[in-house]
Amino acid sequence: MSDTQKKSWFQRLKDGLKRSTGAISTGIGNIFTKRKLDDDTLEELEELLITADLGVSVAGKLTQALAKGRYDKEIDEEEVKTVLAAEIEAMLAPVAKPLDVNKGLKPHVILMTGVNGAGKTTTIGKLAKQYRDAGKRVMMAAGDTFRAAAVEQLVVWGERAGVPVITKEIGSDAAALAFEAVDRAIQDGVDVLLIDTAGRLQNRRELMDELAKVVRVIGKKLDGAPHDTVIVLDATTGQNALHQVEVFKEIAKLTGIVMTKLDGTARGGVLVACAEKFSLPVHAIGVGEGIEDLQPFSPRDFARMIVGLE
Repeated sequence: MSDTQKKSWFQRLKDGLKRSTGAISTGIGNIFTKRKLDDDTLEELEELLITADLGVSVAGKLTQALAKGRYDKEIDEEEVKTVLAAEIEAMLAPVAKPLDVNKGLKPHVILMTGVNGAGKTTTIGKLAKQYRDAGKRVMMAAGDTFRAAAVEQLVVWGERAGVPVITKEIGSDAAALAFEAVDRAIQDGVDVLLIDTAGRLQNRRELMDELAKVVRVIGKKLDGAPHDTVIVLDATTGQNALHQVEVFKEIAKLTGIVMTKLDGTARGGVLVACAEKFSLPVHAIGVGEGIEDLQPFSPRDFARMIVGLE
């Protein structure tokens, strides 16, 4: 990205995280007003961080880090934010990994999973356009064969990005479509194949079995595929996102995360909770509907923004 694009993404991220930032920053300001760092302030801070969906484990680690060498001493709001930002950045840094295309794989098959409403189909369309704009030969497969709207949405993205979309009739076998898509991608010399899947609810066993079948069939057609299996998470679901990762990880051997809708919630802290719990690569984050609103993220920028330092 150019400097101008970086600045605009920084501003969009900042604007998108306003709700999360506001909740945490205001809370810290209310707690640390000319007060010593004692059990009461630490407890209040831990509760604030849990409320902001950073989760019990992360909240505990952050308050422990803050207390180290500072307990029973006066501490101001700025110092608290600086320490928390540094600790959050350290948690996020190891997982900040863009979803890069492996030139040694042709096609590089990326399977996209997640529940309905998470922004999965839109994310696929955005990624396809980004890869296409980078000069890659891209193909998409509308594997959510249960929903006409999902297929139509992907077709629209295909037209917008100049990318072919493999489709079948609504209600068709998703595994058969995935097999056909991989076959076509091999024949056409495609660099990247992005496969959509039905937005399965984790408690629908038969649908999760269908997803497992899709994974198996892809592997039979192309050894080692899918090369990436990414779950798209909606930040507005808060801690429920962690449960989704747990379940999909068992079925589809997840390799990474994309988190969307950070602009629509005060629960942005769930990204930190996911990073700390699963150590899965976080490939990109979304803060809006535009294609430019899905980007790899900077752990430093995110960490500083979410506590209100930027």
